[in-house]
Amino acid sequence: MSEWTDIIQAATVHDPISGAINTPIQLSSTFDQPSFDQFGEYDYARSGNPTREAGEQAIATLEHGKHGYLFSTGMAAISSVLFTLSAGDHLVVSQHVYGGTFRVLEEILPRWGITHDFVDFADESAIEAAIKPETKALYIETPSNPILHITDIKAVVAIAKAHGLVTIADNTFMSPFLQKPLDLGVDIVVHSATKFLAGHSDILAGAVVVNDKQLADKIYFIQNAVGATLGVLDTWLLLRGIKTLGVRMSHAAHSAQEIAEHLAQHPKIVNVLYPGLATHPGHDVHLAQAKNGGAVLSFDVGSEANARRLVSALKIPAFSVSLGAVESIISYPPKMSHAELNQTELDKTGISPGLLRFSVGLEDVADLISDLDAGLATI
Repeated sequence: MSEWTDIIQAATVHDPISGAINTPIQLSSTFDQPSFDQFGEYDYARSGNPTREAGEQAIATLEHGKHGYLFSTGMAAISSVLFTLSAGDHLVVSQHVYGGTFRVLEEILPRWGITHDFVDFADESAIEAAIKPETKALYIETPSNPILHITDIKAVVAIAKAHGLVTIADNTFMSPFLQKPLDLGVDIVVHSATKFLAGHSDILAGAVVVNDKQLADKIYFIQNAVGATLGVLDTWLLLRGIKTLGVRMSHAAHSAQEIAEHLAQHPKIVNVLYPGLATHPGHDVHLAQAKNGGAVLSFDVGSEANARRLVSALKIPAFSVSLGAVESIISYPPKMSHAELNQTELDKTGISPGLLRFSVGLEDVADLISDLDAGLATI
């Protein structure tokens, strides 16, 4: 079956009792057991719930994985994967990662004796040089938030396999509709499912997908032990959002390509960061591992003052944190997604004072371009 059909099939789990075509919402924290000595599949909702299980099976199917797990937020999902490590372990991490991931790596894991090194993942020799005897995993984010840095997934996987390491890939920006890291050899895929998977700015959710049973058992143990699981109502909303994933991603990505091409020619724009542009340094690598450039781009207007004026002038996009919704959202990473980074760290990761991140929604692309042009005329 085609991927479009797979999405609908995975997210539409019929109720075998009533025949309802939507997944039932099982609002129960606990479950009656058959007998003193025989327990059923479910006992306590933190450990498992039929509605959440349907959502976990759906995300696993979409990522071509065998085991899926849903968490209360994207950071709960990422943190739970990192919590499978132990004191003395080391990670090599792309220097271009989401600010929340940076915060966990910098402020929490070192207190538990888990260390890391940030490396430019476009430089394979730098990755190799950063690997130590205690290294256990390589952490990829591609495209990265917010500068759309591209990592060659297959190349990193080859390095990991040569050293017996686990690969972790954040696939939030692409979604499984546009990119499937497991198919490229990655061991663990993580998502902020709040974004494109849910798609409507109405829930927080995180997802993890793996193929290996041993890794799956470790992640489930953390999920159950820590308890940062996705609630039943939010799982249902996530499933509803997933049903339109293909349509939303196709439309938004097409619009993002058009907007990026327009802005690349605009005299007020210093730089456009979008892997769908032929001028992007990761363009060829990205299109070898993803369907298109995705629905997020970033662009530099030269200064914080110009960014302030543009944001104030725009009428259509919301000025907000987050991304991946039906409405367009414009963000200022130095004060939003990457507020945890100081100026030196921002400079090192390429986040300039005039950088704005634009998550393209489902509005008419001509309207979005017209709004951007009117705003840019004010700077």
